[in-house]
Amino acid sequence: MKKGQSLFEVVIAVGVMGIVISAVVALAATSIRNSTFSRNNSLATRYAQEAIEWMRGERDASWVTFYNYSIVAGNMYCLDTLSWAKARPCNAGEYLSATILTRRVIFSVISPTDVEAEVTVLWTDSQGTHQVATSTVYTDWRSR
Repeated sequence: MKKGQSLFEVVIAVGVMGIVISAVVALAATSIRNSTFSRNNSLATRYAQEAIEWMRGERDASWVTFYNYSIVAGNMYCLDTLSWAKARPCNAGEYLSATILTRRVIFSVISPTDVEAEVTVLWTDSQGTHQVATSTVYTDWRSR
């Protein structure tokens, strides 16, 4: 009877160890996924703010040029670089350099002296599509 009990104890011990190892692996996978999400979210926030600041500088350099870009039909631009010359409509697979992030800006003209810009940075991972968005109203402050 002792041999049967020993075998039973070994089977139970192996089962418990399997459950513990599975839990540790699942916890590690969740931790890595959360860490990756946090890194991407932080990068997305930084890239969105970078675009807001760049557009502020463009507004200050020339309101007319800034306004003209905001009124173009289909006023959504992909900003994989911060340059009007390279700003264009978004296509699939256009990412910021060395990332999985896509940055776009959508303009809404409020008046001839006020333009709203909404910057959205998107990325897709195993959990789905995520985004960070921020918006700012730019004003032709020199005309006031």
